[in-house]
Formats: sequence, structure tokens, C-alpha cells
Amino acid sequence: MTLPVRTALPAVPRWLRRAVLVTVVLFASLLTFPAAVIMLGAYLPAIPKAGIIGPVLGGQYPFHVALLGLAGAALGVVAHRGGLLRRGRTVTAAAALSTVAALVIGGIQYADARRAGADVSFGEVFGELAYPDAAPDATEPYATADGEELRADVYLPARHDGRAPAVVLAHAGGFHTFDKADLRGTGRWLADRGVAVFAVDYRLARPDRPTWDKAPQDLLTALRWVQDRADAYGLDPDRISLGGMSAGGTLAVNAAYRLQNGTIVSANGPTPRPPASVVGFYPGVDVTGMWQRDVAGSRAAAELYTGGTPGRYPDRYREVSPSAEVRAGLPPTLLVVGDRDRSARPEDVRALGGALRAAGVPTTVRELPFAEHAFDDAYGSLTSQTGRRVLLDFLTGRPVS
Repeated sequence: MTLPVRTALPAVPRWLRRAVLVTVVLFASLLTFPAAVIMLGAYLPAIPKAGIIGPVLGGQYPFHVALLGLAGAALGVVAHRGGLLRRGRTVTAAAALSTVAALVIGGIQYADARRAGADVSFGEVFGELAYPDAAPDATEPYATADGEELRADVYLPARHDGRAPAVVLAHAGGFHTFDKADLRGTGRWLADRGVAVFAVDYRLARPDRPTWDKAPQDLLTALRWVQDRADAYGLDPDRISLGGMSAGGTLAVNAAYRLQNGTIVSANGPTPRPPASVVGFYPGVDVTGMWQRDVAGSRAAAELYTGGTPGRYPDRYREVSPSAEVRAGLPPTLLVVGDRDRSARPEDVRALGGALRAAGVPTTVRELPFAEHAFDDAYGSLTSQTGRRVLLDFLTGRPVS
């Protein structure tokens, strides 16, 4: 019997082996560098540039960053074992630290979500990176102003025992951009859990049209429109709230407080009753402060909204700032902000909450860990899931955790 002859494989040339290893370590570096920069900024937001992108990406996508770092660490190990000792060790260490840092953020946010009572979905964490593809049950015009039809996206509970609580929500956008479609995920989610949502458009500021005296009127009109249709929509007329995100939160809180204080009345038609409660997600509590800090375009937004600077229009700036309307007897208030928010600074939101409590106003301030402004843009993020749960509990009268 003749045994087969085993042919030796040709040796891999040293130059080719080194080229492959260099490619591996370069690719590992490409994965590790952004993960490291994001984590550096997430933990140290005062660092220029990294402190801007870090809280956004690190706070909204910590597990994605962890996967990036893990991949970089794995390739670093390959390079190290292949003979690139120093480079492989350096990349592996940086990637491993970034991975651990990202997982710590994810762990803190997960614990916070569970404390809030959120039913955490990791499918959403990895699958819902932006606004979901949700549709309202109806879109209705609620007013016409300056020749512009203003509309509301209506999200109704499929079933509800008795009359449903409701909230009129105003969208973000620095008073001059975006629209009610940004609220589709929140609207559908709340409606599926028994809260009717009316996401409304309002007149947006332009260089030739400041809206400091128009947009608040639009929210009053929208609130009255919903109150008038409580029977038609199956709503509890005593549990219709007003709220919003960012600039929409500023508008909502300011309009609700002015209604209660009697410092604003409807320009067209009857003035609505003050809302049962008010919600501000990362609101600007002092528009003058927005102008002074000039963070992420806040100065330009404030000038578009008011028509000029605080020096030129101090009364306008005071009139549209929620902090100027703190009095006893205001509606129960929920304020939600991220602890890394540069625009609606958490210390400013806490100060407003403290002033409201001192005036005897039932107030809840909820600060979310490692969260920047507009943290709920990433619909599936843990902070977004937590924020929705906090909002649901507040609107339905359950204790907010």
C-alpha cells in the first residue's frame, strides 16, 4: 500500500505577515479611536469637541460604543500575538478601557430605567436608533394663522376604561424649525398605554417674523381645541395637560403658567382653562440665559423668536421665560433633563424646580444620567425609554420614580 505524499505549504513571507498585522492594528485603531474619544467626552464634557460629541453618542448609544471598543480590543490582541507587541498592547488597552467605560454608562442607565419602572427593551436599544415609523390616528387642522393652517397629529388609545387623560405636546426646534412629526414615537407609545396625545404644530419664527407673541397663542388655541373636543375624543376634561420638548417645553411651561397667572388671554376666541398639569422635557427656563450662553445656536434661536437681543427687548425676553412666572397655585409640573445637557442646563432646571416647590407648586424634577439635550432623539436609547416611562406615570397620576 502506497501512502500519499504530504506536500508542505509554502511559508508566508515575513513582509506579507507584517503587512497583514500592520493592517490589523490600523483597523483596530480606527475602531478604538472614536470609541475612546466618545467615552472621554462622555465622562469629561468640559473637554473641547470631545465634550460635545461624547455625551450625545456615549449617552444615547453606550452599548454600540462598547461593541466598537470590543472589536478594537479583539483586533489589538491579534496584532499583539502576531508580534506587534507595543502597538497591539496599546490599542488593546485603550479599546478595553473604552469598552468598560461604555458598559458602565449602559449599566448606570439601565439601573436608572429599572428604578423608574421602565420595561427595558434591548431590541429597541439596538433596533430603534432614530424616530420610529409610527403614524397618528388622524391629522386635524386646529387653527389658521397668518394664512398658515396649523395641524394636530392625534394619537388615541385603542381602549380605555372610562375617559382617557390627554396631553397637548409641542415639538422641539429652537422656535424656528422641525415639526410635530418628531413626536410620533412618543405619541404612539403613550396612546398605546392609555394616554391620548395631540402633537401640534405652531408658527415658527423667521427672520421677518418673530413669534414670541404668536407661538404661545397657538398653544392656547390648540389647548382650547382639545378641551372643546373632550367628549368627541373620549377624554377626561379634568386631565388635559400641556407639554413639550426643548423649545416646545419652554412654550408649554410658559403658556401654562401665564394662563394660570392670568397674564395671557387668547387673541382669538375664548381663553382655555389652565391645563391640569404641565410637562417640560429639557426646556429653556430663561430665554435671556439662552441668548447669553449661545450654546448650539441658542442665541440665534432666541433672537429669531423675540425679534432681537435682550438689550433691545427685555420685556419680551422676560415674558416668554418660564422662570419669570413662578407663583403659588401653578399646575403640577414635571421637568426632565439630562445631566450632561449644555443647552437646558440641569442646574437651571433644578433651580426652577426649587423655586416652584418653594412657592408650593407640586413639582417633579427628573435628571437622567449621561444624557445630553434631546436625548430622546434616539428613540430606543435607555434614557429615552426612561423618559417615556416617567412621562406616562406623571400623566396618569402614578408616582414618578
